[in-house]
Amino acid sequence: MIFKQLFDNNSSTYTYLIASEKGREALIIDPVLENIEIYIKTLEELDLKLVKVIDTHIHADHITGASQLNKKTNCCTIMGEHTPAESVQIKVKEDELIKIDGLKIKAIYTPGHTSDSYSFLMNNLLFSGDTLLINGTGRTDFQNGNAKDAYHSIFNKLLKLPEETILYPGHDYNGKKKSTIGNEKKFNPRLQVDNENEYEEIMNNLNLPKPKLMDINVPRNIKLGA
Repeated sequence: MIFKQLFDNNSSTYTYLIASEKGREALIIDPVLENIEIYIKTLEELDLKLVKVIDTHIHADHITGASQLNKKTNCCTIMGEHTPAESVQIKVKEDELIKIDGLKIKAIYTPGHTSDSYSFLMNNLLFSGDTLLINGTGRTDFQNGNAKDAYHSIFNKLLKLPEETILYPGHDYNGKKKSTIGNEKKFNPRLQVDNENEYEEIMNNLNLPKPKLMDINVPRNIKLGA
């Protein structure tokens, strides 16, 4: 397997490129519009064909590159079935498998950060979008976010995975690239709660500023960045 973790400095977004060494088919998770040429160059350098691109949810802090990648490479666009993005070509359901040349990625519906948030699991690699972050969790105060939904997504789904599962989040703001489910259980301050009410209390009192370009980015991302 070929695996690349790419970082966007402006939005602190991680983008993931996964490919099969044998068939050279590739998939990208959470592409950022401004970095399209970097992705294309990386694909060319590795002699890969992009066949699928996934967005974990409708982003508020950057514009997705899904539509442009579709135009340039004819790849399929994929999101979870709860997405409001009508132009997405494939909408996957809970536990549905996304396949590329022998590799299988399972969709996990993890609402809470937004109502359409999905995480994706490939073997022992978890791509959690904005649901579970390293030493943090995704905010729940816009786009139909809900703290109790987030609690159940995290505690009843993601934290039930084996502790050695490697966590690759959608963002990190402190230079960390990966973690494990075991580390997050022990050290993530948001997860040191006894029930959903305690978690809801934390999330409802964060008082975070709204993402600067949210009112522009969300409508664009409903169109996959077109």
